[in-house]
Amino acid sequence: MTHSSTDTPVPPTQRDYSETLFLPQTDFPMRAGLPQREPEILARWQRIGLYQRLRKAGKGRPRFVLHDGPPYANGNIHIGHALNKILKDLVARSQQMLGHDANYVPGWDCHGLPIEWRIEEENYRAKGRQKPDLSDSAAMIAFRRECRAYADHWLSVQREEFKRLGVEGDWQHPYTTMDFDAEAQIAREVMKFAETGQLYRGSKPVMWSVVERTALAEAEVEYHEHTSATIYVKFPVVESTDPAFSGTSVVIWTTTPWTIPANRAIAFSKTITYGLYEVTAAPEDNWAKPGDRYVIADKLAEEMFKAARVESWTRHGDVPAIALGQIVCAHPLRGVEGANAFYDFNVPLVAADYVTDDQGTGFVHTAPGHGADDYITFINNREVFAKAGTTEVPHTVGPDGAYYGHVALFAGARVIDDKGKTGDANDAVIKALAAAGMLVARGRLKHQYPHSWRSKAPVIFRNTPQWFIAMDKPLGKPGDTLRNRALKAIADTTWVPPTGRNRINGMIENRPDWVVSRQRAWGVPIAVFIREDEAGNVLELAPGPAFKGNEKLVERIAQAFMAEGADAWFAADPRRFLEGLVPDPSAWTSVTDILDVWFDSGSSHAFTLEKREDLKVKRRIDGGHDTVMYLEGSDQHRGWFHSSLLESCGTRGRAPYDVVLTHGFILDEKGEKMSKSKGNVTAPQDVIKTSGADILRLWVAASDYSDDMRIGPEIVKTFAETYRKLRNTIRWMLGSLHHFHGHDIVAVGEMPELERLMLHRLVEVDEEVRRAYAAFDYKRVVTTLMHFMTADLSAFYFDVRKDALYCDPASSVVRRSALTVIDQVFRCVVTWLAPILPFTAEESWLARFPSETGSVHVECFPQIPPNWRSQNLKTKWDKIRRVRRVITGALEIERANKRIGSSLDAAPTVFIADEELTAALKGIDLAEVAITSAIAVVPGPGPADAFRLDDVPGVAVMPGLAAGRKCARSWKISPAVGSDPDYPDVTPRDAAALREWDAAHKRA
Repeated sequence: MTHSSTDTPVPPTQRDYSETLFLPQTDFPMRAGLPQREPEILARWQRIGLYQRLRKAGKGRPRFVLHDGPPYANGNIHIGHALNKILKDLVARSQQMLGHDANYVPGWDCHGLPIEWRIEEENYRAKGRQKPDLSDSAAMIAFRRECRAYADHWLSVQREEFKRLGVEGDWQHPYTTMDFDAEAQIAREVMKFAETGQLYRGSKPVMWSVVERTALAEAEVEYHEHTSATIYVKFPVVESTDPAFSGTSVVIWTTTPWTIPANRAIAFSKTITYGLYEVTAAPEDNWAKPGDRYVIADKLAEEMFKAARVESWTRHGDVPAIALGQIVCAHPLRGVEGANAFYDFNVPLVAADYVTDDQGTGFVHTAPGHGADDYITFINNREVFAKAGTTEVPHTVGPDGAYYGHVALFAGARVIDDKGKTGDANDAVIKALAAAGMLVARGRLKHQYPHSWRSKAPVIFRNTPQWFIAMDKPLGKPGDTLRNRALKAIADTTWVPPTGRNRINGMIENRPDWVVSRQRAWGVPIAVFIREDEAGNVLELAPGPAFKGNEKLVERIAQAFMAEGADAWFAADPRRFLEGLVPDPSAWTSVTDILDVWFDSGSSHAFTLEKREDLKVKRRIDGGHDTVMYLEGSDQHRGWFHSSLLESCGTRGRAPYDVVLTHGFILDEKGEKMSKSKGNVTAPQDVIKTSGADILRLWVAASDYSDDMRIGPEIVKTFAETYRKLRNTIRWMLGSLHHFHGHDIVAVGEMPELERLMLHRLVEVDEEVRRAYAAFDYKRVVTTLMHFMTADLSAFYFDVRKDALYCDPASSVVRRSALTVIDQVFRCVVTWLAPILPFTAEESWLARFPSETGSVHVECFPQIPPNWRSQNLKTKWDKIRRVRRVITGALEIERANKRIGSSLDAAPTVFIADEELTAALKGIDLAEVAITSAIAVVPGPGPADAFRLDDVPGVAVMPGLAAGRKCARSWKISPAVGSDPDYPDVTPRDAAALREWDAAHKRA
């Protein structure tokens, strides 16, 4: 390093220059204290009526309604709730500030089994009390009131927890599915399906929770690892056109031995290659014995023989699909002693496209009462089944998971017990098969198996009478079905992220009819009546397609529900609603099943968006400008998004939403699922208590919500540090603006280039932020603002302008221009951040604009004047900042080697070999930009040992020390220090500032 000179100390003076500097002054604390400050701000919002003021501010604007997917009113909120509600608040606040009327009305799902379970557990089982007889109307009403009170309690608890997150909405008037008006409308909705013939009673296998004694929808099921017993069973061939099959058996493999008593067919594939095999050697005590002849898939033969301990075998030839279709087998328990001919029926072979040779034998044992594919196979082959003696789907297992009394050999044996544990049915069936000589092999398999998401117990498929909504019933014009309506509605909806469309589309394409009935007490009843024949077949529904009094009946029921709630159905005989509408009400039976809670919440659009004046919209699909969004976790493609879509398409022919946004789930810092047993749970209450809700909100906004997200103590610390940087930037602006007054404003045309550059950056950032908010891309908002506030503001513009802001005369155009720009930057940054950090933004706004009733949240994002854009200026300063980077890099090395203390000690020489960079630097005070006391710019490549950056060719820097003396006020080193005799220890610029300051303060 070349030392041209050193700064010479000036004679000491007695004056303290700090009072003459325009240093930042603010009461805005460096330490946020969010856990203490946020509740105060919440109380202020309540006091000033912020929600009401937002509605007033939004009046007349296009509406953006985020319809709340109702959380379940059961227990404290968890981190998943926090993610969901914060995302919703980000949407509502940002859409409001983008110029919409974004009204958010929170909702709660209050019916259903989880609450019933808690009441049974807490109010009965835990106290040793007998559960009431719900067939008694008084007991039923009392039990339902207990459920209502429980839901109401947890609704109140959750409301306060959601509010603490900073979520703004109509908390005083939420919607709940248990409101009387809501229950009445839910009943109206299901009666609409009855009137159009889409609702029907059927008997088919549904997922059944033995523990909870109710049918479950797909959305109420989750898959967990489960160990199942597996068996290979032979079905003896009793009929075939080919004598080669005499004495042969078709072998099946199953993971549900308990379904064998319900077997009525065997399914095969026309695309699989099958062979006829004979066992030639096996251990003496083996189930598979020499001479046994089996038909199995070639690809799986070796695997099966290994499982059966067969030592050698022979393949006799191919078995074509046409031959399989002509085979009839006997049930493996045919003729078993004690069965009383219960199993003495034929078992046909039928082709099915779901059969594969991936596992098993290439044949699928078919029990129509215990599987969806099995049932469809039965429906598609009714004549074949009837010829074999099966005219209807058999009922073998009851609601308690036990075989009915008529099931020979196994009556009373249980598939699953009341605690969700495997019962004795599997073992009983396996023993019977072994005793009959029909077992070939057995084993165990770990696999994913459906469990109830509430009880966590395995479920079974069981045939049971249920109420369904038809997916493929013709509704008018050719091709007009609920399925086709839903598929069209999916195409008409915007999905965020776009992958959501494919996911729900596939679900709708392949789903069976919707099971809407539940055999429980706490919910809205399926408010219809049936008239049956002597065999129990439904002849007519009321309301229904053929019923004459639909309008009056629907209105009677709905009015009663509005007055008394759905309790009206259970308080007295519902047939009272039929009086005067039918000749003999006693000939009708009221349905006692309640509706699936997904139907409740799926109907919520009908009792909120269509009923509340503050939520009514005229959507684009209707020629309006309003938008309805649904936002939930990605599991709701088969839950709320799904049920809402079907409910609305079935009754209105279209989706209830325009935009659907889905988010992922939350894992711990290692990417593992959270569980109390692992001790890796992050509770939102704990984060708020230690760090504040704004830290949690910043984490949500900065995360990629389209995928699973991670959180834990270290991640929270990282976001607390990020927040600290943002807050300090805001604090510095507030401190600097303490010295800004209305008369200081400088017109844009009179500003220096650097200020006009920052106004241009406001235009760019505003466009980026608006686009990101409009696209619900909050991660991009955070990234954009963090870069702007750290790279553009703190590390560059504020750093460069601190000298002018602190030391220039009060009248300085540069200083006043900088303050004018900082004022605009502050307004923009704080409003841009407001949806993400509502507490901090409010605190910042009020620190700048004190007011008893003011709030940043009633503001819109600032309208940036388009004439602030200057792309040419941006291009020029990009080049200047590239040069600055090289200078800064050189000075960092000098500082690290302790050759300088601060950059003001330096006066480097900058060599420029790039003509474009030279042109850009013309007229620029590069020393000011680089924050050095002096700089020499020299054309040319520079010495070989000069400092360079590979990505900035044509620039080289040779460090040097500044010449002259250090200014006692600004600390710049300059030969001009002392040139003003009145102020002998400062630069001329500082002398002018002091002279102006002294005059203003009348200092002699």
